[in-house]
Amino acid sequence: MLYSHIAKPDNLHTEWRCQTTDEHNQGVARRASVFASAFGFGDIGNIMGMLHDKGKEQVEWQKYLQGITGYNEEYAHELNGPHHAYVGAIIAQRQYPQIAPLIAQPIAGHHRGLYDYCDYVEETKREIPKDVTVNDVIPYSFPKLPALKPFDLHHLVRMLFSCLVDADSLDTEAFMNPSQVRFRGCKTSMSELLKMMEKHLHELKTKAPDTEVNHIRNYVQEQCVKESQSEVGFYSLTVPTGGGKTLSSVLWALHHAVKNNLQRIIIAIPYTSIIVQTAATLKRIFGEDNVLEHHSNVNPEDIKDWKLRERLHLATENWDYPIIVTTNVQLFESLFSNKRSDCRKLHNIVRSVLILDEVQTLPLDFYQPIVNSLDTLQRVFGTSVLFTTASQPILNGKIEGANPMASFEALPSVREIIPEEAQLHEKLRRVELQFIKGARSYDEIAEEVSKHQKVLCIVNTRSDAKEIYDRLPKEGICLHLSRMMCPIHVSATIEHIKETLKTQVDLPIRVIATQLIEAGVDIDFPVVYRQEAGLDSILQAAGRCNREGKQKLCNTYVFSLGKEHPLPPGFITQTNNARLNMGQQHDWFSPEAMTCYFRQLHSRIDNFDNKKIKELLYKPECEFEEAANKFHLIDDQTTSVIVNWGESADLCQQLASQGPTYSLMKKLAQYTVNIRERDFQKLQGIGAIEEPFENIYIITNPCFYKSDTGLTIDNQWLEETYII
Repeated sequence: MLYSHIAKPDNLHTEWRCQTTDEHNQGVARRASVFASAFGFGDIGNIMGMLHDKGKEQVEWQKYLQGITGYNEEYAHELNGPHHAYVGAIIAQRQYPQIAPLIAQPIAGHHRGLYDYCDYVEETKREIPKDVTVNDVIPYSFPKLPALKPFDLHHLVRMLFSCLVDADSLDTEAFMNPSQVRFRGCKTSMSELLKMMEKHLHELKTKAPDTEVNHIRNYVQEQCVKESQSEVGFYSLTVPTGGGKTLSSVLWALHHAVKNNLQRIIIAIPYTSIIVQTAATLKRIFGEDNVLEHHSNVNPEDIKDWKLRERLHLATENWDYPIIVTTNVQLFESLFSNKRSDCRKLHNIVRSVLILDEVQTLPLDFYQPIVNSLDTLQRVFGTSVLFTTASQPILNGKIEGANPMASFEALPSVREIIPEEAQLHEKLRRVELQFIKGARSYDEIAEEVSKHQKVLCIVNTRSDAKEIYDRLPKEGICLHLSRMMCPIHVSATIEHIKETLKTQVDLPIRVIATQLIEAGVDIDFPVVYRQEAGLDSILQAAGRCNREGKQKLCNTYVFSLGKEHPLPPGFITQTNNARLNMGQQHDWFSPEAMTCYFRQLHSRIDNFDNKKIKELLYKPECEFEEAANKFHLIDDQTTSVIVNWGESADLCQQLASQGPTYSLMKKLAQYTVNIRERDFQKLQGIGAIEEPFENIYIITNPCFYKSDTGLTIDNQWLEETYII
């Protein structure tokens, strides 16, 4: 008898349990076939499942399995089993030469990840071991596909890889850990979720005051319901701040999913502040057991119900859930990953609704591979994509950059849900932009800001935020927000701002912040100042001004800190120059102005594929591993350090005694600040940083973390602290 898995006796089973290779291969084949059937490749999924573990038939592998599990003491010395994944890949190459890469590459990489092409060729040059039985060819039918483009193939291989590795994991789990299976999945249908949403909206409308803003929100929702009945495709929902696009987009998605029999809704968002806010809203509507929040700041320990905690944890592995709220980084880096764990979820994007919020933030360094991947998801895998923003970028037609060689064809067409004649930017106009002429100093901006009782000032860098904050008179409530503060400190400060604005009506409230407050944070100031930047950033800042429309028109002032320093070279300067080159004669809030701005911005971009992903993947000989190593949306050159604030000292004591457990490191992540290399070296050089475990850095001295501005690099008590 040949075995794939052997389970020891445990609390539920008094005897050894053995799963044969035939049982496992057939179980994986069934699951992979179901997954791949969603995009017409059910027969291919079946073949992959039947062949993927053929290499386990080797006598030496059987000895290794029985020895390592303790099933047969005779083989206890067999500590290393022979490699087995290549065997099924070679059989696939020989039996299915016309479509070999689609079957063989996922099989070859189903444990270690997809190979670069040359490594894959080397891996499959071997001979089939003599003790492996080669069965008859399994017949298959190949689906009718749309005309494939060069960038489709790598996604097709990766999607089949996803079907195989998820099927393999689930079948193994069902045998080895059957009690865990009951926590998997959530079977609430799109129709049931739609009823919950309609009930919630009805209750909202019953209580809502009869205002112009609420009329507009109702209009947006009606348009979403109307346009949701169209076929799978690309859609955009361009609604100014305050128009209720979050709920409207989900309402559209639910109606659209029901109409087109789509399986789930995936919402990808660039900022964790918006993710937390959006997920909290959706959990109130649909219940926590229908919404999966998948990002690095989620701490499973915050979920008290252990069954729900287990269910949500398992769902992060493969996104088998009705509503997923995640980050752009998690979504797109998975779409270009070669790793089993990252790719496992991908097949559950097939025939789903993908909502991309704040789509204007997609990084232009990766614009071509990202836009091309969305094209593939829609054409080949039947996914509908909805772009939502107040500042719609250019996503269809030809994207033209500074270098003609960098230009590329984007999406064929994107259907706007809100008709142009609706003029929502005019109806929801609550702010005017005022551009302050001439360069200003920190002192001058601090003086300007101080003239207002309630005011928000947003700047581009952490150092600028601190410089202006330090110059403000500390009367009333004066607050600072930047990423020199740890995440839990930032969240607490934002909540403090919201609460103070509601309750301290007569008290001065002045906030100096970086862009972290710019998008998705639901705050409302009568006056906003914004350091010069791109038009999309300025409009995001303006969205924090007169947000609820309580006053007729308020001002957002745009200023330069040119007396202190020029804008740093790079992207921020490109965006500002793009805005400046538009001239001054614009209705800045109109869609036409935004199109003009993005054309100007694109004309300054040398390359929409800086990491040359196209050269690595847009060909039959795909370099999966190299592309995955290069495709990182955030090129983070910083180091994360744990700071002394709040409960972090107690957690650090637990770290010292228990070591770095997953749960503890999740908690400590809320007390970290990312700093540049030169700042890290400076702090390390004076002995401020401890490293109790490899690559875990802690600043235990409280003198280096201030309750108002967070981590400080230049400590005025430095000498005294370390002389003592």
